[in-house]
Amino acid sequence: MITVANRIFVHADYAAALETAFRNRARQVDQMPGFVSNQVLRPTRPGDPYVVLTIWESRAHFEAWLNSEAFRQSHARLGGLPHAAFSQPHAVEVHEIILDTGRPDLAIEPLTSGER
Repeated sequence: MITVANRIFVHADYAAALETAFRNRARQVDQMPGFVSNQVLRPTRPGDPYVVLTIWESRAHFEAWLNSEAFRQSHARLGGLPHAAFSQPHAVEVHEIILDTGRPDLAIEPLTSGER
């Protein structure tokens, strides 16, 4: 399993619009094979980013989402915020889940060549 954290740096003036956009999202990712969950985390300190956290059964499932028409449609819809809404570029981090206390049977993905 993997997590994907998209850190979105948004100016405070646009925070409500960003939250509304996520609440009204198309929900297309929810139907993708291998998708587990999606959380949108609001920062508690000024200047910190929102974090959109998705969990996937595998990296292959996540990559299939990235290459899908549903991904393009979903992100075009959220792209309604002006460029000025963002204080920094988004930062995406992908992590493998090596321990989940709620899933003791978790299978860890093998490292691919070039990793670590």
